[in-house]
Amino acid sequence: MEPFEPAYIQTFKKGNLRAKIKKARRLLSPCALCPRKCSVDRLGGETGVCQTAARAWVSSYNPHFGEESPLVGSHGSGTIFFTHCNLMCLFCQNFDISHQGHGQEVSDEQLAAIMIALQQQGCHNINFVTPSHVVPQILAALEIAIQHGLNVPLVYNSGGYDRPATLKLLEGVFDIYMPDFKFWNREIAENACQAGDYAEIACNALKEMHRQVGDLVTDNAGIARRGLIIRHLVLPGGVAGTREIMRFIAREISTRSYVNIMAQYRPCGRAAEIKELSTFLSPADYRRALQDAAEEGITRLDQPRRYFVLK
Repeated sequence: MEPFEPAYIQTFKKGNLRAKIKKARRLLSPCALCPRKCSVDRLGGETGVCQTAARAWVSSYNPHFGEESPLVGSHGSGTIFFTHCNLMCLFCQNFDISHQGHGQEVSDEQLAAIMIALQQQGCHNINFVTPSHVVPQILAALEIAIQHGLNVPLVYNSGGYDRPATLKLLEGVFDIYMPDFKFWNREIAENACQAGDYAEIACNALKEMHRQVGDLVTDNAGIARRGLIIRHLVLPGGVAGTREIMRFIAREISTRSYVNIMAQYRPCGRAAEIKELSTFLSPADYRRALQDAAEEGITRLDQPRRYFVLK
């Protein structure tokens, strides 16, 4: 396989990254970065749903070995967990980060330094967790990091609630997209995160991501180099609409899509407020989800890891 060069290197060399930074920054005031379109003046210090103004907040960063197999390899995925979120699921397993705001504000220079530090630790990629509300800050930090030698792929690890218009700014920047597809069921999406339009938004976002990077491609060692990885967290009783989601992926994205069907649901945060989400996932529910995927033609699955809690 030919030597790999991340897409952002050529984007930077051609001078296109600077234009993307300027366009993304304009989306912060009034803010129209994500589908919420809060229209607040983030550059002036106002905050909307994501509770983030002009600077990004970071909760933690480290080589992570619990991610999908093609990202982890032997040295881990270099994850950067951003504080706050644009989706705000009531059952979030990182509730302290997304809802309670645990973390600290960082400058573009500090965020760039984090990227370089993770690369120096041997991480195979830089994995931005919950990046939808901080795209301009990521782009600005990337410009700095490139000049300090960053040369590993970037992973856009989002909740799937992304505007295609914002994603288009990221073409030629991210080699790997890893969105969730959380819900097909409109009622559950509305109750869980006040986003009844989630399925429609996620469908359009995944189409744009796949248009940019295609199906997942790995190197000879099985490490992700470019492409789409889709996550789906199975919910109790199948209320997420797993079969419908798998059908959409197979028919509208690709039957070669790399999908992680996740079994680790447990009622975290404020999940008890929603009857359907107040219980643990059963092994039977998870087996049914795998069967749904297979019957809809999705067979390129991440190796499952068991998370069931015996009650």
